[in-house]
Amino acid sequence: KDRSMKENEILKIYGTDYKEMTKLLLTEAELESRIPAKNARIGIKPNLVAPSEASWGATTHPEIVAGIIEYLQDHGCRNLVIAEGSWVGDRTEESFEVCGYRKLSEQYGVPLLDAQKDTHFTKDCDGLKLELCSCVKNIDFLINVPVLKGHCQTKITCALKNMKGLLPNTEKRHFHAMGLHRPIAHLAKGIRQDFIVVDHICGDLDFEDGGNPVVKNCIMVSRDPVLVDTYVCGLLHYGIEEVPYIQMAEQLGAGSTDLEHAKIGVLAEEGTYYLEGSAIWDEELPYADKVVAVQDLVQEVESCSACYGYLLPALDRLRKEGLLEQLGEKICIGQGYRGKHGKLGVGNCTSGFDFCVKGCPPTETEIYEALKRYIVLGTLTQEKRN
Repeated sequence: KDRSMKENEILKIYGTDYKEMTKLLLTEAELESRIPAKNARIGIKPNLVAPSEASWGATTHPEIVAGIIEYLQDHGCRNLVIAEGSWVGDRTEESFEVCGYRKLSEQYGVPLLDAQKDTHFTKDCDGLKLELCSCVKNIDFLINVPVLKGHCQTKITCALKNMKGLLPNTEKRHFHAMGLHRPIAHLAKGIRQDFIVVDHICGDLDFEDGGNPVVKNCIMVSRDPVLVDTYVCGLLHYGIEEVPYIQMAEQLGAGSTDLEHAKIGVLAEEGTYYLEGSAIWDEELPYADKVVAVQDLVQEVESCSACYGYLLPALDRLRKEGLLEQLGEKICIGQGYRGKHGKLGVGNCTSGFDFCVKGCPPTETEIYEALKRYIVLGTLTQEKRN
C-alpha cells in the first residue's frame, strides 16, 4: 500500500532535536518514493535572506537541512546541492558562513551554489517571462526549506515567496517594480517545488530579516506550496485575500487553497494523529503588530524587500523611544522615486530628496541613526523658532 504523502496533506512535528525531527517527518512522508532516481540532481533551497543566525528568526536552521541530507544520503542519494541567493544588498557567501552552511557543506560533502553568481535565462512562466538562475535547469528534484515568518510588504513569506532566492538580483528588483504578487504567483509555475520542509521553529512574525523571533519549535512538510501558504496565512491571522499571490498561484494551477479538505497531521511518539475542524489551528501565534504600528508613516512605491525590510524595524526602534510622533512628514522609499524630488527619503532611489538616507540598501542601524538625527535636528530648529 502506498503510504507516501498526498498533495492535500501537511505533517507537523514539535520538539527541539531539529535534525532528528526532520528525518522522522521525511520517513513518515516516504520522501524516498517521490525521488525519480538515485542519481537525480536534488536541490535543497533554504532561506538565507541575510547573514544572521537562525535563532534571529529570519533564516533556515542548518539542523533541518542536515536532517534532509542525512535522510537522502541514507537512501543512496548523493547528487545533492544547496542553492540560494540572499536578498539584494547582502552577499550569499557571507550568509553561507554566518548561517552555518559552509560548515554543513564541508561535513556532508554537499556543494553550495551561490545563485547571485549564477548565470540566468529567460523562461515563460505561464504567460509571464521571468529571468531565472541557470541552476534551476539542472535540478531534477527541488526541496524547498522556507522559514514561516511575516513580511513587511506581503504580510507572510513561506513556500511560494522563497523561490525568489533563485532569481538574479536584477529580476528581484524587477519583481518589486511589477508589484510582487503577480510575479511570485507566476514564479510558482516557472520553478516547480517537489517537496516543502517548513522551518517553523522561531520565525519573526513581523519582519522578513528577523529580530523578533517567536519560538514554536515546529517543523512541517508538504507537497503543495499553495496549501502550505494558505495554512500559514491562517496561523498568522490573515485571510488569503490579504496575500493575493496565493490565490493567483492557485488560479495558475500551482496548488490548492482548499484547507477544508486538507489533512493536517501531527507526528507524535504514539504515531500520527490528524486534526479536524478548528483544531487545525492547534497553536496560538501572536498577532503581528510592529509593521502595522509604523507603516502608515511610509509612502512606498516599488521598493525592494531589503530596503523596506530595514526601514520598518528602524522605525519601530524610533517608536519605542517616543520619537516617531515628532516626525512631521511621511518617508518616501522605492524605485518609483528615482529622478524625483521630495522632502524625506530612504535609499538611493530618493537621492534627489532634500534629506536622503543613502544606500542600496542602507542598513537598519544607518536608517535609525539618520532618521533620529533628522528628527532631533528638526525638533531643535522648531524650538529655536518658537
